[in-house]
Amino acid sequence: MSPALANPLEAIRTCLEGLIPSLVASCSADGTPNVTYVSQVHYVDREHVALTYQFFNKTRENILANPFVTAFVGDTTVGRRYLLRLQYLRTEDSGPTFESMKARLAGIASHSGMTGVFKLRGADIYRVLGIDPVDGPLLPPRPRPYQPMSAVRQIAQRIAAACDLRALLDEALLALEQHMDIRYAKVLILEGGKDRAARLYTVASRGYETSGVGSEIPLGHGVIGVAAEQRVPIRIMHFTAEYTYGRAVREQWIACGAADQLETEIPLPGLAEPHSQLAVPIVLGSRVVGVLYVESEESARFDYDDEDALLAVATQLGATIAALQTAADANEESPAPSATSHPATGEPILIRHFAANDSVFIDNEYLIKGVAGAILWKLAREHAAGRRSEFTNRELRLDPSLRLPDISDNLEARLILLARRLEERVPAMRIVKTGRGRFRLDVARPLRLAESA
Repeated sequence: MSPALANPLEAIRTCLEGLIPSLVASCSADGTPNVTYVSQVHYVDREHVALTYQFFNKTRENILANPFVTAFVGDTTVGRRYLLRLQYLRTEDSGPTFESMKARLAGIASHSGMTGVFKLRGADIYRVLGIDPVDGPLLPPRPRPYQPMSAVRQIAQRIAAACDLRALLDEALLALEQHMDIRYAKVLILEGGKDRAARLYTVASRGYETSGVGSEIPLGHGVIGVAAEQRVPIRIMHFTAEYTYGRAVREQWIACGAADQLETEIPLPGLAEPHSQLAVPIVLGSRVVGVLYVESEESARFDYDDEDALLAVATQLGATIAALQTAADANEESPAPSATSHPATGEPILIRHFAANDSVFIDNEYLIKGVAGAILWKLAREHAAGRRSEFTNRELRLDPSLRLPDISDNLEARLILLARRLEERVPAMRIVKTGRGRFRLDVARPLRLAESA
């Protein structure tokens, strides 16, 4: 796109929200015109947009013969309208752009009662050759409840002041509510240990009745899983059952008599019917660390500015997580020699460990599984044997029985997850941070251990 273009694509991004269908005009090889609607004109970058390819219709036939089209787009908030002169380049049926458009199309379909009809076959990529304004009446812009850059600055300051990972996550979610009025949010961390399928697990949340720490989402599943897998923000502006995380599915399984298959599943915290969803990947270098997810009961709550702001917040979260981990590794202290703390009394706590997936049950109720479950089992065995109650992060990383990945940068997140699950479910057991890279297992009642295959 020419630098002299009067209306850069970034300046009209509010016209590409998909709140109303856009018109696309094409011509056949012999010059016969055709005009049709498309569900989305999707912003790709400052020089490209993508149009939904849903049906093999006359428009599809035309662009394969004559790649030049015109798209009419409009901003529903103030009434601005533009004609985009476009050149068709290619069709993508996978990847970040396709997945982002697929998710948003599902929202549009649910909102318009067209679920099952609106199916994305591909994302048609176009180069923007020109942007021409269309004359017409305009409305005054609606004031924003906050200024995005100011909010990002304030949130960044809160993130930078965090001295450990737990404080970082809690402060980040609190700051989102205070400076961006985002009341429902959670952070999920990507886990991919040796011999374990990659998945995301909730390590912090805000605004929900239950924290849901430890709840899991497979990589590539729903808004959150797709954002992590494709490393791209996924934003949905209308309610869609296809991308909803709620209790309904769990309740259906129980009603069908399949509750036994859910015994090791922690319900994911979330709105029953979110009308706006935004999942932003937390990326560190070439690796996805996790996902920052926000939602709202209000349709079209999150726009491009919110997406950009949360992407900046997620970027700093990733960098700060890495900085805290590096500082902890460099300054890790060795624990003072100690035996177990004060003798525990009362009814024994039954801890049952299942080696197949490292799931742990406390008094016959599910607590945790995976790496966090393996860690708890190690701590409980050491404590029950009377050897010690003090531990270090370093020894966990070096213990082959835990089957940690080669790059174990999320160990601290797993410890936070475990500590929070114990606080919520087993008050008689606590993980207490005692120094840099050090912690203690406090137990108020005797432990009775049982292991199963």
